Amino acid sequence: MKDLLGVLRGAGHPGRVLRMADGTRVLVLPHGGRVLGLFPPKSGENFYWTHPALRSAATARAFYASDDWHNSGGDRTWLAPEADLFLPNYPKLDVYFQPRSLDPGHYRVIESAAGFGLENRLSPRFSRLGKAVSLRITKTFGPAANPLRHERGLDLRGIAYAGYTQHTSLELIGASRSTRAQVGLWNLVQMPHRGTLLIPTFSRSEPCHVFSTVGPIAPEDLRVGNRLVSYRMRAKGEQKISLRAASVAGRVGYISGAGDTWSLIVRNFSVNPSGEYVDVPWKDPRWLGFAVQACSVNSHLGAFSELEYHIPAIGHLTGSTRCDDTAQVWAFRGPRAPILRIARLLVAGEALRP
Repeated sequence: MKDLLGVLRGAGHPGRVLRMADGTRVLVLPHGGRVLGLFPPKSGENFYWTHPALRSAATARAFYASDDWHNSGGDRTWLAPEADLFLPNYPKLDVYFQPRSLDPGHYRVIESAAGFGLENRLSPRFSRLGKAVSLRITKTFGPAANPLRHERGLDLRGIAYAGYTQHTSLELIGASRSTRAQVGLWNLVQMPHRGTLLIPTFSRSEPCHVFSTVGPIAPEDLRVGNRLVSYRMRAKGEQKISLRAASVAGRVGYISGAGDTWSLIVRNFSVNPSGEYVDVPWKDPRWLGFAVQACSVNSHLGAFSELEYHIPAIGHLTGSTRCDDTAQVWAFRGPRAPILRIARLLVAGEALRP
């Protein structure tokens, strides 16, 4: 962690560290409004993927000075619908662009007696509406105790744990409170590539294949059971799947590792199928209702796996001009057998084949 902090400081974008009572350390990078690092007690090994440019201050300075998307890594917040905000020529799909007012945005640190938070005010253009919408995103962070700390018969010796709670709010501001646009929060965690994503469901749920730059996902990499979708994220190129709010259970895990060291990252969040989930397949813009997504990336952008979830939208016909989301990240590291047992307890009752 010290090395990463030094690199960020040398690149002109210093990070902030939150230290929790259980020894968890959370590294927050205001540039991009991200949780860039998650570290258990007495360990400098990050659970999250970070961009290779952050290995030295010199390469980080060049990266942040470039016109490229500043994808530092970690846990970030975007906005939906993707078709409106990232495809400026929609319904044409010829240009994909991350709006810089959103990422990295212009986050400022808000100090308070309880700690600090982040705020970003932005006015991105919605391609289908043809107008800009004024918004405010705020983020604060707090502890998340080990969810298994009271379980009997579970030996957690030798397992490192780190966790945090993220509070995210989105608000329409000014004249945009009466906008005809609908907009929703979209939180994404980036993790080291070649792991297996575990998505528990209430019923058998076939994922929607949003896109693939390398052909169909191999059948052996995407398994659909009666209560679990398992996605082995190891292909070259970029692939993305999406699942429905009506079937997902509000918890997703990602397991990866080799030899004696394995890790499990779990995101725990709320799903409200009565809410208006507005992210849609690019070629089927009327098909609403997707809440969980997974994106496998091994391309010029880097090599990482994304765990993504959406929050019901605010704006036109929703009756809301503000939404508030609270979600946890629980991360475990240790030998394979106990990590698999924890994965079965928290996300996957069915047999695992990571």
